[in-house]
Amino acid sequence: MRPTTDDPGKALALKHFALVMVAAVFLFSSGILAAQEAPPALEFSFSNPGARSMALGGAFVALADDATAAFANPAGLVQLLRSEVSLELRKRKYSTPYTEGGRASGSPTGLGIDTADGIRTNRSNETTSGVSYLSLVYPGTKWSLALYRHQLADFSVRTEINGLFGVPPEGGTRRYPDQPTVTDLEIVGTGLSGAYQLSDRLSLGFGLTYFTGKVENQGATYSVDRFPETLWDENSFLHERQIVTSSFVVDDTDIGLNVGVLWKFAESWRLGGAYRKGPRFDYEIFNRAGPLNEEPEGTVLDAVTDRSIAFPDVWGLGVAYRSPNGSLTVGFEWDRVEYSVIMKTLESEVVDTTDVGMDDANELHLGLEYVFLKSKPLVAVRTGLWRDPDHRIRYEGDDPFARALYQPGKDSLHLTVGAGIAFKSLQIDLGADLSDLADVFSLSAIYSF
Repeated sequence: MRPTTDDPGKALALKHFALVMVAAVFLFSSGILAAQEAPPALEFSFSNPGARSMALGGAFVALADDATAAFANPAGLVQLLRSEVSLELRKRKYSTPYTEGGRASGSPTGLGIDTADGIRTNRSNETTSGVSYLSLVYPGTKWSLALYRHQLADFSVRTEINGLFGVPPEGGTRRYPDQPTVTDLEIVGTGLSGAYQLSDRLSLGFGLTYFTGKVENQGATYSVDRFPETLWDENSFLHERQIVTSSFVVDDTDIGLNVGVLWKFAESWRLGGAYRKGPRFDYEIFNRAGPLNEEPEGTVLDAVTDRSIAFPDVWGLGVAYRSPNGSLTVGFEWDRVEYSVIMKTLESEVVDTTDVGMDDANELHLGLEYVFLKSKPLVAVRTGLWRDPDHRIRYEGDDPFARALYQPGKDSLHLTVGAGIAFKSLQIDLGADLSDLADVFSLSAIYSF
C-alpha cells in the first residue's frame, strides 16, 4: 500500500488533537479502569472517604456513623455523641491502558512496526499517595457540624501513540501523528457540613464544598523521523519533527452542594440518601505550531479560553441492616453518576462531539461488617463488592482512527477487604479496593474526645 504525504498527517493532527486532549483528561471512572483500547481513563473518585467505607464496598450512605459522614451523607453526623477528628491516608496504584499503535483499519504491510493485525495497546503504571481525608466534627444536642478536606482525585498518566496506521477514504495508508502525552490531575474539596435531628428516627444534612481543580495535560504531535523513508519505523520524537504542541489546563475553583437524609424506619434498618453537586471548572486549550508546521514555531494555531467543563452530579440511595446485638452490619447502596454532563459541556466548534457518546452510570455497592464484641479492644472485619458499569467515551462515526481511540469499555467489579480496631477514644481502620487495573489502599484513624 502506498503511503500518503506529510500534509494530510498535519491536517489530521489539527482535526483530532483537541478531542484527544479533552478525552484524555475527562474520561474518568470511580476506581476500576476498563481494559479497552481507548485513550487513558483518569480516576475521579466518587466513592466515600475512609478505610471503613472502602472495605464495605462503598456501601455507606445508609450507615454514615463516623466522621466521614460529612462527605458521604451529612445527615449521619447527628449519630456522633462526641467530637471527632479523622485522618485518612491513601495509596493508589494505576495500570492505565491506552492505544499505542497497530491497525485502525486495513491490513498490516509487514514493514517496520506495521505488523499488528488490530490495535496495539500499552499501559501507564503510576502510583500516587498522600492525605486523602481530614475532618473535625462537633456534635450538639440535636445537631452537628463538621469541617473536612477531601481529595477526590490524585492521578498521573503517561501515554504514547507510536505507529497507528489506517486506510483513509482516498486510499493508501496513513499514519496517525505520533503523540507523547503527560497528564496530572488533582481535585480537592474543602467543606462545611451540618445535620439536624428532626426526630429519633429522622435526620437531615446539608453541606457546601469549595472545590479546587488542577489539571495539566501536555502533549505534542510528531511526524516520522524522515518522510517517507521511516514511515513504517518507530518514532524517535525529534524536536525538529514536531507538528503541534498542545496544552489542556484547568486551574479553577467552584462551590458544590451536598445534601443527605437518614431514616431509621425499623429497629434494625436504616434508609439513607445523598446528593452531591459536581464542580464546574473553566479550562484552556492552546495548540501551537511546532518546527515542522507551516506556521512559525510557537504560533497559536487555535485556542479555547472561554469554556468550562462540568463534573458529574452523584445521587446515592442505600439501605443498611444491623443485628440487634450490633455484631453484624450489611449495607447496600445504589449510586447514579451523571457522566453525560461532561459531553454536554464540551460541545463547541473546537471540540466536535457529534459522533461521541458517554453514558451515565448506575453503581451497585454491597458491604458486610462483623464485630467481635467480646474482644477488648473491639475488632471488626469487613468485605464488599461493587460494580462499576462502562461509561467510557465512545466514538460512533466513520473515522477509523477515532474508532480505534474511543472504544466502549466493559463493566468492572471491585473486591474490597479491610479490618478495624476500636479503643475507648481511638479507632484505626485498614481498607483495600482491588481490581484488575487499579488498586487503592487506605489507612484511617478517628480520635474521639
